[in-house]
Amino acid sequence: MPFAVYVLGLAVFAQGTSEFMLSGLLSGIAADLHVPLGAAGLLTSAFAVGMVIGAPLTAAACRSWPRRRALLFFLGVFVAVHIAGATTSSYGVLLATRVVGALANAGFWAVALVTALALAGPHQRARATAVVVGGVTVACVVGVPAGAALGELWGWRSAFWTVALVSVPAAAALLPAVPSGTPEDAPEVSARSELRALARPRLLLTLLVMALVQGATFCTFAYLEPLVTRVTGLGASGVPVVLALFGAGSFLGVALAGRLADAHPGAVTGTGMTALAAGWAALALTADRPAAAPVLVLLQGALAFGTGTTLLTQVFRLAPDAPTLAGSFATAAFNVGAAAGPWLGGLALGAGLGFRAPVWVSALLMGVALVGAGALALPSGPPAARSGADAPAE
Repeated sequence: MPFAVYVLGLAVFAQGTSEFMLSGLLSGIAADLHVPLGAAGLLTSAFAVGMVIGAPLTAAACRSWPRRRALLFFLGVFVAVHIAGATTSSYGVLLATRVVGALANAGFWAVALVTALALAGPHQRARATAVVVGGVTVACVVGVPAGAALGELWGWRSAFWTVALVSVPAAAALLPAVPSGTPEDAPEVSARSELRALARPRLLLTLLVMALVQGATFCTFAYLEPLVTRVTGLGASGVPVVLALFGAGSFLGVALAGRLADAHPGAVTGTGMTALAAGWAALALTADRPAAAPVLVLLQGALAFGTGTTLLTQVFRLAPDAPTLAGSFATAAFNVGAAAGPWLGGLALGAGLGFRAPVWVSALLMGVALVGAGALALPSGPPAARSGADAPAE
């Protein structure tokens, strides 16, 4: 695997830490900037919205740029807004930096994915995707707890400074590792042609399935704390352990998907999604058993991120003539699920359905995803009429 792919994973680690670390910093931010806790929570929502909107917009804006220039530009903006956020005393400025940081993160993600695939070659697509996505899983396991610890020791601003500092060596390593010119495999087509390529029904259905899988994942992940403390009975001290188990499982799932998905994408996706649906239902039924719930959380983390990585690779297989915009739409689909899942779980909790309700919602979302995956498995037309873009997925 080319060294540049691992550098991209390092940059994604820093950006993933930034995306999720506010969960442990909200109280400090609210107290320091003299705003309600709910207003501090909007900083997380602003980042998610910026990711969803920014992914296709930034990818379209830079689609003709050399990839190294685009990566360094987005990473430079990301570093700058974190420095601005670490030094500001204004809530409005901090909110703006979160939006701009999300736009830069979305653009970097889109370009990083297609760059990793191009550098790795056609036979290592899933492994390259796994390395980049692995940056997010490491952020969940290491970066987010470290950010919370820094916030406790030296205040929330220290976490922002650390994210900026971690991004600097990634930028320095990208400079010699990624070719400076326009890639030879870049499609010489208009943005309108790329958008037409993205309108293929099978690709849109894959993106929908991907959003449903992520929605199911984050629906339960967002409410693990009350599930663990009030249903499983492990207490507050058990929450970090369970979260670490989910993060460790996600890292394991991404690593395994990278090994298996290039040769058997359909089997990995079908088996993973079926097991996910069954696993969420099993967790909902056994959440009150301290011996069972942590094991299921570990397995679900592995299945969720392993399946998600394989689906992400499938998006590029289905849109070889629109790689940059395909990556941006995949990023948007990921974040739509990450935002919609917790919202749906919150509705279930608000309806008084109990602390297991978000887990049942996850199982329901996976049931819908399985219906979509079943439609993807159907032939899209007579064998002679099917295009080469659809063939790898089948």
